[in-house]
Amino acid sequence: MTLDKAQIAHFPSLTSLKPPRVVKVVAWLIAMGLVLSVAILFVPWQQTAQGPGQVTALDPDDRPRQVSSLVSGRVDTFFVHDGDYVEAGDPVVRVVDVDPEYLTRLSAEKAQVEAQIQAIEQSRAVASIDVRRTRQLYDEGLAARRDFEQTQIKVADAEAKLAEARAKLKQIEVQLNRQSAQVVPAPRSGRIQQLNGQALGALISSGTTLASIAPEQIERAVELYVDGRDIPMVEPGRRVRLEFEGFPVIQFSGWPWFALGIYDGQVRSVDPTPRGDGLFRVLVEPLPDAPAWPDRRFVRQGSKVLGWVQGDRVTVGYELWRQVNDFPLNFGQEKEAVPYAAAPKASAESSDKK
Repeated sequence: MTLDKAQIAHFPSLTSLKPPRVVKVVAWLIAMGLVLSVAILFVPWQQTAQGPGQVTALDPDDRPRQVSSLVSGRVDTFFVHDGDYVEAGDPVVRVVDVDPEYLTRLSAEKAQVEAQIQAIEQSRAVASIDVRRTRQLYDEGLAARRDFEQTQIKVADAEAKLAEARAKLKQIEVQLNRQSAQVVPAPRSGRIQQLNGQALGALISSGTTLASIAPEQIERAVELYVDGRDIPMVEPGRRVRLEFEGFPVIQFSGWPWFALGIYDGQVRSVDPTPRGDGLFRVLVEPLPDAPAWPDRRFVRQGSKVLGWVQGDRVTVGYELWRQVNDFPLNFGQEKEAVPYAAAPKASAESSDKK
């Protein structure tokens, strides 16, 4: 029931009530906020699987390589310095044996074994002649069977000694080959880094890392580490938005079309098993026909990256419900997941059909 002015005049207390203008403004703001809060629940939202990572090389051969000692001994000389560029096969370090006469003794032992082999071969040849002669005499009845068998035993003993001497010679040759590899070459072309200066003059064992080589001309990729909860929706071909270290950006996870300073990539592969911390490695490559990633001098191997692997489009209300319940991406959706990058292509094909 609406009261007119005459009726309101009978209620002086009511007529004296005049709420401040600020209260009216706040009431309107609260009402509008409630309406917007309800409306925003139906706004589209781009699901993303976020993960940190780093820049790496797509080709494993282009990743940093270690230069290790092939023999045990003492580091004598480094032929390079940190920051030097080397080609594959260039000498990096020289390792010498603790015993300087070791190679000389090995060479003398090798010569001795070779002479022993020649003597055994000659003895075997003579024994073989005796076998043929004794067999002939045995067939003619002029020699006993025991004499014939004794000559055969001599041949067998000579062959056994010959095999043992050849095996010993092979071992000596292997040792000589290992010890002769005292100058460690660069396994590939690249820039020298992290020289193990503490090893200079010290005793080292075989396999000790003496330096690292980082190739320069590489095809870059990104390694992202994604939580196992979201990894089922991460598949090859998914579009990825990347934030490189040192490049400021404005990024809205659910509204990627408002992002500034973001670079594009796509999922190349996903590791089938996680690391020790439960995170799965996702390898990301540059997206074709997209702006190129920053120059290599600004974004090098090992630079930190933050990435968002894009999933499907849902509503804000659904996304809030999913995160509150800690459900995986696109939980409960019956439709097959379609990569975000494929959406423009599908729309283009439909327009062509029209």
